[in-house]
Amino acid sequence: MKIVIAASGASGVNLAYKTVELLPPEVEKHFIATEHTVVVAAKELKNTTIHENENIGASIASGSFGVDAMIIAPCSMNTLAKIACGIADNLVTRTAAVMIKEHKKLILAPREMPFSAIALENMQKLASLGIIIAPPVMAYYSEQQTLDEMENFIIGKWFDLLGIKNNLYKRWK
Repeated sequence: MKIVIAASGASGVNLAYKTVELLPPEVEKHFIATEHTVVVAAKELKNTTIHENENIGASIASGSFGVDAMIIAPCSMNTLAKIACGIADNLVTRTAAVMIKEHKKLILAPREMPFSAIALENMQKLASLGIIIAPPVMAYYSEQQTLDEMENFIIGKWFDLLGIKNNLYKRWK
């Protein structure tokens, strides 16, 4: 399985790093780093191909490369709006466009709140195309006590959506 993880916007980028780290070793991982995350990502993410956001000719921007899924977490409202309007002007939005045209799983984790009417309209448009809108929202039934447990819950839910078995959170009984 090949998965692309991208982060757009600075707030919550730790979720993207942690998602990469928690993916099983058999998953081929590709990470899209914006200009400000390249240095940190290169030092912190092991066994991961790191792509610069400006490189729209990267392998993952082609349907023939065979990416299975993509998660954009966090997903800024700017990136979400570009995807909703078909604007593919950087590697994150271009790869998302490929996911849409190839009918592959695309998970967007919008990070800003409250959501404006425009953002909700864009999310509804994308959801109607089969894109999964999964903001980093926790549920209280799993009784998280720490930030680490909250992040594990959110990432575990994303893995569930991708069909990746995990024990990252306490499940409903």
